[in-house]
Amino acid sequence: MKKTTLLALLLIGSSALYAQKTDEQVLKEIYKSALTNSTCYSWLDHLSNSIGSRLSGSANAEKAVLYTKGEMEKIGFDKVYLQEVMVPKWVRGEKETAYILDNKTKTTVPICALGGSIATASNGLTAEVIEVHSLEELKTLGTEKIKGKIVFFNRPMDNEQIESFHAYSGAVDQRYAGAKEASNFGAVGTIVRSMNLRLDDFPHTGAQSYGDIPKAQYIPTAAISTNGAELLSKTLKNNPKLQFHFKQSCKQYDDVLSYNVVGEITGMEHPENIMVVGGHLDSWDLADGSHDDGAGVVQSMEVMNIFKNLGYKPKNTMRVVLFMNEENGLRGGNKYEELAQKNKENHIFALESDSGGFSPRGFSLECDAVNFKKIASFTTLFEPYLIHSFVEGHSGSDIGPLTSKKIVKAGLKPDSQRYFDYHHAANDKFDAVDKRELELGAATMASLIYLVDQNGIVE
Repeated sequence: MKKTTLLALLLIGSSALYAQKTDEQVLKEIYKSALTNSTCYSWLDHLSNSIGSRLSGSANAEKAVLYTKGEMEKIGFDKVYLQEVMVPKWVRGEKETAYILDNKTKTTVPICALGGSIATASNGLTAEVIEVHSLEELKTLGTEKIKGKIVFFNRPMDNEQIESFHAYSGAVDQRYAGAKEASNFGAVGTIVRSMNLRLDDFPHTGAQSYGDIPKAQYIPTAAISTNGAELLSKTLKNNPKLQFHFKQSCKQYDDVLSYNVVGEITGMEHPENIMVVGGHLDSWDLADGSHDDGAGVVQSMEVMNIFKNLGYKPKNTMRVVLFMNEENGLRGGNKYEELAQKNKENHIFALESDSGGFSPRGFSLECDAVNFKKIASFTTLFEPYLIHSFVEGHSGSDIGPLTSKKIVKAGLKPDSQRYFDYHHAANDKFDAVDKRELELGAATMASLIYLVDQNGIVE
């Protein structure tokens, strides 16, 4: 018998085997494989502890590209390849320093430069401080009260929000656009309260943008820890004339070449239809990026490892995509969409994990009402695994640019209550991720992908 004929028979046999199983049986096998035979935790161990932080354009980011490409080749994809993408290269430099100068008393506080910020002068920046709580309040104060001062943005994340990502989205504009807006009124620098729900001494970095203002108007901007923000605010009430000093030496370089990492399994029945699962390979530079987004990277790889362990052959073409530069540019997601359009690819489903490696709770879906109803009908299958939340909402930043004639996008929703304790901070390390929670997330992702692969979407 010819080898090609034998392979075809084996594939047909695999398809027939899964057609005889109930969805309940397959999901049980998926969760068993993830909890007893997974590799994702050891992959994360290597990414975090042997490679470390993976800021776009860094040497570690390139090590991560080569490592994950090699590991995906071991899984046994039909093909594994790299997509070239030009990314920003921003370097933090020496550790930042800051202190509150209250009369003659100096009190050190923890800060870190925000991504894309310029440096201070070599001897730092010292100026009076004005506290504001929103971009709108900034505008009401105007140039007269702001010029020559450091603007201190001190709007906390809203602790009343049960969904912590809603609290984050309600506060992050001051981090992203604060420096740009303050510069327009003559500020010499900005300090931003960290995007964090708890009080601690970890400053949280993140992207900021100067927008379209001239480079001559760029001002240095940094995040201050929540404890530091509380102290600065309290001290300002007692002495509105106090000064703040901070020093940072970050620098923006020209863009450099990097890569998305892609692994592909050709579909047996509908190879022209593509299903994507992924996370972003880059991370911020203060820590290992284990939750953001090492967890999503290894969970996405584990999805295909589970299918391999179970001998499952997908109907549709499946891709694992490890996107580069989500944190400070979204270049990887945009490049993937650009190439998909150029190659006239038809994507029917995309799933992203970029909310940490905590216990999975469900999915956030971007799709029309008919497909939302279809996906939500799977809820009862997930109830034994404590997955209960199927909601409409944001799916993921990297899959956000992806377009096709009809596509369903989903984001894994882990329990988010502790996520912002670690997000973009120096404590986002391997020991913050629980092995079992990580594996449960991978199983949950694999289960949804299996169900969509078997049942399709409504065209």
